[in-house]
Amino acid sequence: MYIRHHRLYAAASCDVERTGNVVDPSASTATVRALLSRGDLKLRLAIPEAALDSSALDRAARWVHSSDLADPTPFLSEGLVLLTTGTQFAETPDDEHTHRAYVRRLQDRGVVALGFGSEVVRDGIPPLLQSACLDARLPLFEVPYRTPFIAVARANAEAIAAESYARRTWALAAQRAVALAALRPDGLDATLAELARQLGAWVGLYDATGDLRREHPAGQLDAATRDGLDAEVSAVVRRGARAGSALHVGDTPFSLQTLGRGGHLRGVLAIASGHLDAESRAVVTSVIAMAGLALEQNDGLQRAQGVLRAGVIHALLAGDVALARRFVRELGGALPPAPTAVCVVEGTAATLDNAAEWLAVIAATDPVVFGRGPDGLVVAATPDSPLADELVDRFPVRVGVSAPAAWAEFARAHDQARAALRRQRGAVARFGETAASGVLGALDSDLARVLAAASLAPLTDHDAARGTELLPTLRAWLEHDARIDAAAAALGVHRHTVRTRIAQAESVLGSDLSSFPARAELWAALQVSGL
Repeated sequence: MYIRHHRLYAAASCDVERTGNVVDPSASTATVRALLSRGDLKLRLAIPEAALDSSALDRAARWVHSSDLADPTPFLSEGLVLLTTGTQFAETPDDEHTHRAYVRRLQDRGVVALGFGSEVVRDGIPPLLQSACLDARLPLFEVPYRTPFIAVARANAEAIAAESYARRTWALAAQRAVALAALRPDGLDATLAELARQLGAWVGLYDATGDLRREHPAGQLDAATRDGLDAEVSAVVRRGARAGSALHVGDTPFSLQTLGRGGHLRGVLAIASGHLDAESRAVVTSVIAMAGLALEQNDGLQRAQGVLRAGVIHALLAGDVALARRFVRELGGALPPAPTAVCVVEGTAATLDNAAEWLAVIAATDPVVFGRGPDGLVVAATPDSPLADELVDRFPVRVGVSAPAAWAEFARAHDQARAALRRQRGAVARFGETAASGVLGALDSDLARVLAAASLAPLTDHDAARGTELLPTLRAWLEHDARIDAAAAALGVHRHTVRTRIAQAESVLGSDLSSFPARAELWAALQVSGL
């Protein structure tokens, strides 16, 4: 017995070392076919294999149980091979319904095969039972009299034990291979490549912005699957919470696992596999730990670069363009040619960190300068750059954009971007649109509206109480440059009526509207209030 076990284990281990791939749990070595192929048991398939489903004999045999109950299903679990001597059919040997109902119950319970022990109760397999199994496509095999049921159960248990040993052996070997890969010059990429080889599956690493940065084997996913997976990963990144999930994109199953801590994800590991058993998950977990460590080790470098990038922004705000150029050179780049559009990005600290990581990738190929400023993340790009729109598409942020400016005018452009953010409510606020509303448009605030309503209250109250039209007359008069005749024509009344109303309004307001400051104050109040 010991020698038999040792040989089974050794064979399974050699197979793992030879293939180096995860074995699909559904393709177990402890199958109905493996049981029938044991020459020492002398089992005989009683139904032609061609009459069965193509995968019927390759289903995993999770255990072997024997019972002669008419309905043993309450005591069975899915994936069992059931052995019987047919005692339950002794009283109804010719009842076709009894045999068919029996087989149907076994099939509904998930029994993968039925073994009949011949020459115990009767010779051979009952034809009605054979016919019922044939119609149900349930594998039926004969167990000869000299083969004890316990021998069949023991053979299957040995196969399960050998498979379990092989899986553990594979897991240890795979973890060693992954650990060695991590010691190579590009440890992270080598680790992912080794994981893909061990699992026999596509593996991809997404960064904190939801972009695919590494994949093995490269280009294996079709465009539709890639787009669907990108969308799923982007949703995971936006949530910002640590999580593991399984999903399907089209017909392809994927496992996703976040890297990093909650609220500050470093990336997402994606594996094109829907069959990760405990041993496979252990290998994936070790890779996640290594990848997470490698990404966290970059934090020190990123912090140093962040300080330099912040120095660039503060130097530009101080008007020291030469110092800013030196800082940018230290980062391995150069200030792009003017003019530039300055963007101020508002968001949570974690969101701005993720946006900065994404911008660092963009800056490697595009003329972009960015860093932390006094009011959030500050970005300078070419005036026609789509960066502002891309930022709000990728991250929950608001972006104010200045008018084009020279580098020496950076501080003024920065103020314009901040003013656009304060003035406009959209995700992207552009100073050009804000400037179009003029200086009075910038007064649109709760305080301004309260003050305007208070200053106009005497007129609105007078018109409401006495049925006069002092306020409309004043607006028309001011709109026509305080000209009586033009206002009268616009209102369709006599000029003396306008003159009388203006005098009455001055009395109600207690103000002399012949002076420009008084008229400007009244006009501003009308603009802000919208009356």
